Amino acid sequence: QEQLVESGGGLVQPGGSLRLSCAASGRTFSSSAMGWFRQVPGKEREFVAAISWRSGSTYLPESMRDRITIYRNTARNTVNLQMSRLKPEDTAVYYCAAIKGSSGSVYNIATYNVWGQGTQVTVSS
Repeated sequence: QEQLVESGGGLVQPGGSLRLSCAASGRTFSSSAMGWFRQVPGKEREFVAAISWRSGSTYLPESMRDRITIYRNTARNTVNLQMSRLKPEDTAVYYCAAIKGSSGSVYNIATYNVWGQGTQVTVSS
């Protein structure tokens, strides 16, 4: 029912900033949490951040908290990922995902059951 569409990816220089957005395209939308994952060729999809849709509580790896902020806009049914001081290692396809009708940890990729198609982020000079 719900469809997620990512946008905002592109080419950015090291040290730069980028804001990714994820919009729900369905007429109705409900989820317990939404998250961002990233994946590079040949590697497993990696958890980046998540947010509780109802409360706005955020979940981020400690190593990313100084550079990444996740926030939502409930009126627009969007979730955003603000990234700063980007590094070449941040280069990946970034996926938006949602947890709907399932229980589990927001850190566990298996908990998510709605996925976007991804947006490419390339950090390079």
